[in-house]
Amino acid sequence: MSNWLITNADIVNEGRRFHADVRVRGGRIEAIAPSLSAKPDERVFDARGRLLVPGMIDDQVHFREPGLEQKGDFHTESRAAVAGGVTSFFEMPNSKPTTTTAGALADKHARAAQKSLANYAFYFGATNDNLEEIKALDPRRACGIKVFMGASTGNMLVDNPATLDGIFAAAAVPIVTHCEDTPTIEINLAAERLRYGDDIPVERHPYIRSREACIKSTLLALQLARRHDARLHVLHISTAEELALFEPGPIEGKRITAETCVHFLHFSEADYATKGNLIKCNPAIKAASDRAAIIDALKTGRIDVLATDHAPHTLEEKQQSYEKAPSGLPLVQFVLQCALERWFDGQLPIELIVEKTAHASAKLFGVRDRGFIREGYCADLTMIDLQAPQTVRREDVISKCGWSPFEGYTFRSSIAATWVNGHLAWNDGKLDDAQLGQRLEFNR
Repeated sequence: MSNWLITNADIVNEGRRFHADVRVRGGRIEAIAPSLSAKPDERVFDARGRLLVPGMIDDQVHFREPGLEQKGDFHTESRAAVAGGVTSFFEMPNSKPTTTTAGALADKHARAAQKSLANYAFYFGATNDNLEEIKALDPRRACGIKVFMGASTGNMLVDNPATLDGIFAAAAVPIVTHCEDTPTIEINLAAERLRYGDDIPVERHPYIRSREACIKSTLLALQLARRHDARLHVLHISTAEELALFEPGPIEGKRITAETCVHFLHFSEADYATKGNLIKCNPAIKAASDRAAIIDALKTGRIDVLATDHAPHTLEEKQQSYEKAPSGLPLVQFVLQCALERWFDGQLPIELIVEKTAHASAKLFGVRDRGFIREGYCADLTMIDLQAPQTVRREDVISKCGWSPFEGYTFRSSIAATWVNGHLAWNDGKLDDAQLGQRLEFNR
């Protein structure tokens, strides 16, 4: 494990932007101060005024292992994440088999320990028939319980009212929900089939996976959470109407929180004309007015966390017809650059972007010793060059799927370096996997 002295950094952390040096020893941050002197056993990294932020903690990814490795796996997707400044991820349970038993959860931990360049944690998935497993779950072994209150993979749609009530009553960890009402979606899809047959245009996606479907399901989740005083985190908010359901202000003390994803800040329904199925995702990317409202909600605190919902599919799958093409976008490699476009445009403060991508997930889930640039904390650090634009090219994509919805777009920043537990895992466009990531621990 290398010892580092990062000099001349422009640090953004806990609402402040300031210049300082950072000493990293034994994988942790030992000192943060101006003009630190290098010790004989330290390697010096001159930041030259570039931005140094805590590594992103992405609270929602699908890395596809086990069972769907043709799309991605812990090896490939964690490397894409580190290249994008993501140092820790929480991975979803809809793999094959689903992560809905203690054995499946243990298997994922074992796989990641052998492959993941980033730090990792896993959600335990809820089904209509695994309530006893949820009650027996050790709260230190999973970041949260994932409830698909809408269509999902295999047996993971939870639509039994008694089961939902039992989950919200029994959960000892945060409950995170995908909120889309399946009966509403099925009615909408049937109407589109009558109109278009087998050739439904992808532009109809936000009307099939409609705002009404989102709102109805989110209202149900909030009702259950309030009935049981459960800790609820609603994922990937995509509509302006849902935002009024959440309280503004800082995350501290909230029992109900909300997350949105970076693609909802970047794309709108106008982009289906050129991107097609490449931006098909659930919930759907909707109107430009929704995008503006979501950006405003990040500023007011109605949305607490910014994530990716990284979900790689092969290009061949995406090139199928609308109904056959799967939903999901590969996003971890460019998430921070995409978020920073909102800063370049004057829409979001840079301090707020750091809060929503690093601090907030650490607070919400109780991640131990990560998510901040603090003395004694793990040295998960991302260096961003605000003076080095990057045009996204297909040949630069690290995710196994080999494509990006951002291809051809020029971001006005680039990820210069990423440290994971003090290991320089990404530097000057090159990965170093000599040291793998660690299993995340939680203060529970």
